[in-house]
Amino acid sequence: MITFPNAKINLGLNIVEKRSDGYHNLETIFYPVGWKDALEVVPADSVSLTISGIPIAGEAEKNLVMKAYRLLKKDYDLDNLNIYLRKNIPFGAGLGGGSADGAFMLSLLNRYFNLRLTEAELAVYAVRLGADCPFFIYNKPMFATGIGDILEPIEVNLGDYHIVIIKPDVAVPTVEAYSRVVPRQPAISLKTLIALPVEEWKGGVVNDFEVSVFTCHPELAELKELLYKNGAVYASMSGSGSALYGIFPPDLYPQFDIPNCVVWNRRQR
Repeated sequence: MITFPNAKINLGLNIVEKRSDGYHNLETIFYPVGWKDALEVVPADSVSLTISGIPIAGEAEKNLVMKAYRLLKKDYDLDNLNIYLRKNIPFGAGLGGGSADGAFMLSLLNRYFNLRLTEAELAVYAVRLGADCPFFIYNKPMFATGIGDILEPIEVNLGDYHIVIIKPDVAVPTVEAYSRVVPRQPAISLKTLIALPVEEWKGGVVNDFEVSVFTCHPELAELKELLYKNGAVYASMSGSGSALYGIFPPDLYPQFDIPNCVVWNRRQR
């Protein structure tokens, strides 16, 4: 059985307050996009994970795909599997590729072994893998609060637009990004701003990480400006970076060839 975990972008990201447990409460909108990995399982005598595509450092047992298998294995009698993961979504990008892999693995195992778990039940497992993993169980636009784990469906449709994602060869450690951000209560809720036409998002729908991250990595600010210069009606960094995305009108399909950058360019329909 095979499935194709997809990436997400953040439409706005407000860091609202720092919590007593050291984490931060936020509000953001997770939006699924079509940049995809490939995940396949086949029957086997023992459990293994083989990763191809973008190299991933670290032990296989620490990968969220394997953690998802072990998590369900504790509660259900799962047979052994050979697991194959083809990585296409860059990591360290704010695109949620690793989280998608873990969440899609839960959903795949649910179907493969006919566990009959509901989406809500799968989401409970998913949050144990990571705060944004439950989003990928539902995999539709969601308004997220808390640490990104409290989800509410929201009407956002970018189907008539082109989305371009640029991932430069720049790493932005999540811990570093959070250490430099200043929490604040937004004057206008993101839910209110996102209801405006996309052409009116610029200047209102913001990512709070950009101020501090762009200070340390001005090349990211330059890429954002490049998206606007090429006709984007809205551009932003996704998550804590380092990927930038631009939303382009239906009649504009820009092409980018940027040194030391990976570019994904697709219509969202």
